[in-house]
Amino acid sequence: MLNLKNPDLYNNRELSWLQFNTRVLKQAQDKSLPLLERLKFLAIYGTNLDEFYMIRIAGLKKLFAAGVIVSGADRLTPLQQLREIRKYLHQEQQVLEHCLVGILKKLEGEGISVKSYDDVNQREKHTLDRYFRENIYPVIIPIAIDATHPFPNLNNLSFGLIVKLKDIDDNSIERFGIVRVPRVLSRFVELNHDTYIPIESLVAQHIEDLFPGYALLKYASFRVTRNADMEIEEEEADDFMEILEEGLKLRRKGEMVRLEVGSDTDEEIINFFNRHANVYKNDIYKFHTFLNLSSLWQIVGNISFAHLLLPPFKPKNIPPMDSAENIFLTLEKQDITMYHPYHSFEPIIRLIQTASKDPDVVSIKMTLYRSGTNSPIVQALIYAAESGKQVTVMVELKARFDEETNLVWAKALEKAGAHVIYGIRGFKVHAKAALVTRRKNGKLKQYAHLGTGNYNPSTAKIYTDISYMTSKDEITNDLTRFFHFLTGFSKKGKLDELYMSPTQIKPKILSLIHNETRKGVDGQIIAKVNSLVDEDVIRALYKASQAGVMVDLIVRGICCLKTGIEGISENIRVISILGRYLEHPRVFYFKNDAAKIYISSADWMPRNLVRRIELLTAIKDKESQNQIIQILKLQCSDNVLAHELQSDGSYIKVKAKEDEKSINNHKLLEEYVNKIYKASKKETQRSVSQITSKLFMES
Repeated sequence: MLNLKNPDLYNNRELSWLQFNTRVLKQAQDKSLPLLERLKFLAIYGTNLDEFYMIRIAGLKKLFAAGVIVSGADRLTPLQQLREIRKYLHQEQQVLEHCLVGILKKLEGEGISVKSYDDVNQREKHTLDRYFRENIYPVIIPIAIDATHPFPNLNNLSFGLIVKLKDIDDNSIERFGIVRVPRVLSRFVELNHDTYIPIESLVAQHIEDLFPGYALLKYASFRVTRNADMEIEEEEADDFMEILEEGLKLRRKGEMVRLEVGSDTDEEIINFFNRHANVYKNDIYKFHTFLNLSSLWQIVGNISFAHLLLPPFKPKNIPPMDSAENIFLTLEKQDITMYHPYHSFEPIIRLIQTASKDPDVVSIKMTLYRSGTNSPIVQALIYAAESGKQVTVMVELKARFDEETNLVWAKALEKAGAHVIYGIRGFKVHAKAALVTRRKNGKLKQYAHLGTGNYNPSTAKIYTDISYMTSKDEITNDLTRFFHFLTGFSKKGKLDELYMSPTQIKPKILSLIHNETRKGVDGQIIAKVNSLVDEDVIRALYKASQAGVMVDLIVRGICCLKTGIEGISENIRVISILGRYLEHPRVFYFKNDAAKIYISSADWMPRNLVRRIELLTAIKDKESQNQIIQILKLQCSDNVLAHELQSDGSYIKVKAKEDEKSINNHKLLEEYVNKIYKASKKETQRSVSQITSKLFMES
C-alpha cells in the first residue's frame, strides 16, 4: 500500500507559485504577441512578485523566526524554502532583464523609447529641467541623515535615491542623504508622448538643487518592500473598522523584507542603507534596467500606440440578455449562465440597478469582496438604501489590498441607510452572491445571482468568470438562509441546495471525487481552479487516478499535486492557461454525479475550504450544463495558451502536433460569441439556440 502522505508526492506551494510567475514571464518572451502586450506581462510579473514578497516571503520569515520547522505537505522547512526561492529569483532576474531590454529595443523601432537624461538632446534637457522645477521640485522630499536627522521610516514600496554628498566649502566633509520620490509623481517623465525618462535620471541631475552647498559624489536608486500581511486580533476588537484602519497604517511600516537597487550601486551605498534597514543580503536585488516593473503600465497605457496591443474584444449581450424585457421576467422564464468577459457583465449591473429603482423591490442583499473604486453596483445599492429599500451588504474589509476601498464603500453604504456587515469573526467572506426580493401578485418572489468572480465591472473585462442567475425557489430560499447566517447568530451553517464552507464544501468535493473513484475507468473529473493546495483533496485525486479515473485539472497558479508518478498519478493531467484573460473561475465536472456541473467561489486550498465562507452551487439547467462542459473540454484541448505540469514541478508549453489544428481557447470563444451576437440580430431566439449548440461543437 503506497503512502499518500509521502512528502515526495507534493510540490512545494511557494515554488509552485514561482513556476506560475515564470509562465507569466514566458508570455512576455512570446514573440508572436504584440510588443506592448509582452510589456504588459512584465508589469504583471512585477506586481505579482511584489505581493509574493510582501505576503509569502514575509510569512516564511516569521515562521523561521518563530522556530517553526515544517509548514506543508512537502515537509520543506521555512529556511529551505527561503533558500530555494532566493536562488530561483536571482537566476530568473537575468532572464527577466534580458527580456525587458529586448522588448524596449524593439519598441524603439515602433517609436517608443526609454532614455536617461544624458541620452536626450539639449532642447529636450531644457524641457526636462523646466518640468523638474515646475512639477517635481515642489513635492519631492530631500532628507539629510546625520546625528540630528534620523534615518526616515520608508513606507512599503517606497522609491527614491540614496545620495552621497560632499561639502563644497570643505571637501573633507561627506554626508549621506535620501531623496524620496512620492507616489503622486509618475514613474516616467513623458517627452512628446513617445519618450519616457525614468524619474530618478532627472532627479539625479538636480541633487545639488535639493541639497544646496553640497556636490553629488554618487547615488543609487532604491525601492523597499515591507511585510504587508496584517494581523488583526478580532477577538480584541470592539470596533473592527477602527482596528482595520490602524492595521492599514501599520502595513506601511512592517518589517523590511526586500531591497531593490540600481546595478551601479556600490557596496558603500548598500552598507550605509542596510545599517538602518537591516535587509538580508540575499533579499537585495541589483537591477541593470530600472526598478518597479509594475510601473510599465504607464507605457502600456499609451493610447497612441494601442496598435501594439491585441485588438480589444467588446463583451456581448446575447439572447436572452440582449432583450429589452424586464430582467425579472427573463429570469422567471429560464436560468441564465454567462461566461465573462465573452458575455457582458452588464446584466448583473442591470439586475442591481433595476432592483434599486423598481418600486416593487423590497430588499437587496449582496456580498462585496473587491468591487473596485467607481462601482456602479455600489452606487445602485446606495440609491436603493436612500430610496427606503432594505439593503443588506456584506463588505469584506479583510480583502487583501482592497481594504481601503472597501472601507470607503462600507461607510458610504452605512451613511445611505444600508445595513452593512463588516465580516464574520475569524473568517473572510469570499462568497459571491446577490439576492433581490420583489413583490409580485401579492406575494414575494426572489431572484439570485451566484458567481465565481467579484462584483467589479472593470476586472470582469479581463477575468474569465462564470455567472449564474436564477429565480428557482430552492436556490433563493437557501440564499435567504445564507444571508441570515451572515447577519445573525447561527450554530447550524448548513444549506440544503447550496453548499457553504467551512462546513459543507470540502466534504461535498471529497464525496464527488470518491463517487467517481467508485466508478473506476468509467469515472471522469474535470476541475478548473486557481490553486490546488489542500492535502485531503490531492490524496482523493490520487486515489481516483489509481482507480482508473481520468482526471483533467486546469489550475492557473499553485498546484501542489504531482503528475506522472507511477502507480499514483498516471491518469492525472494538469494544465495552466495563460493568455490575454486571467483565468479565474472555479468550476467542476463530475461525470457520474446527477448535477454533473458545480461552480464555486472557492479554490481547493485550506484557506478557502476551512477558513473562509464560500459557496458551491450545482448547475442543474441542462443548457447551462452543456455550455460549461464544452468550455471545459475546449480548454483541455488548448494547444496555444496551455502549459502542462511535469513530474518535476516544471511546466512545458503545449504545442500543436503537425496534423493538429491550433486551439487558442480565448480566441475561439471570442469568435464564437461574435458569431452568436451577429446571428441574434438576424435570427429568432430558437434559431440562435440551435446555432449556438452547433457552433460550440464545431469549435
